[in-house]
Amino acid sequence: VQPALGRAAVSVTMSRRYDSRTTIFSPEGRLYQVEYAMEAISHAGTAVGILSNEGVVLAAEKKITSKLLEPSKTSEKMYMVDEHVACAVAGITADANILVNYARQAAQRYTLTYQEPMPVEQLVQSLCDTKQGYTQYGGLRPFGVSVLYAGWDQHHGFQLYCSDPSGNYGGWMATSIGASTQAAQSIMKQDYKAGEMSLQEALQLAVKVLAKTCDSTSLSADKLDIATVTRPGGQVLYSPLPEAETKVLLDKAQEEAASGDA
Repeated sequence: VQPALGRAAVSVTMSRRYDSRTTIFSPEGRLYQVEYAMEAISHAGTAVGILSNEGVVLAAEKKITSKLLEPSKTSEKMYMVDEHVACAVAGITADANILVNYARQAAQRYTLTYQEPMPVEQLVQSLCDTKQGYTQYGGLRPFGVSVLYAGWDQHHGFQLYCSDPSGNYGGWMATSIGASTQAAQSIMKQDYKAGEMSLQEALQLAVKVLAKTCDSTSLSADKLDIATVTRPGGQVLYSPLPEAETKVLLDKAQEEAASGDA
């Protein structure tokens, strides 16, 4: 028994050598601190992004920790980065604030230099380069936040991107971050109609996904943050959805779920 216990202790000690820093690979080729950052995000409120023909929908669950907490005047899940780009976040809010400020500055520098809005993917790539740097240099920890980016530019029209703490990013038609990601993805795989979704259908799908995946037993409109990026009259517009409209969408989703169960 003693030799077996000794081997187990050595194994634990060896694994601990590799998860204290982001700059050291484990023998299996893993960066444990980056994986731990992704694990932190999996406990955050769910955020969903859906691309439609008429724009992009971002929706997120707000985690209300106490009834005594005063509702925030500004959203902690949705941010306007530039006039043509918005984002939703899941993870550590303080980390998200740093990244959003960086993205805003990058967008403004580009506009000042070239007198035109920064292409959406270029902005995403710039932010992801910064995130990647925090996984490669000693004394730093990865940002504990994933981001959904929604925007429009003259090169690719409406776009939706998702990035994680490693600095990887990808373009999506519909995706989610935060808790219950797998359940949300499976619902969207079934219900998403590529190239055929109107903005209203995308809004309804986003609320349906959150209604089915949120931890809260009694989901209400004040626990949801929804925003759209559209282009009415040739002008890109970021529009947070009023609570009354959110309630109408939520009631409809709950009715459909009840009729489906019956």
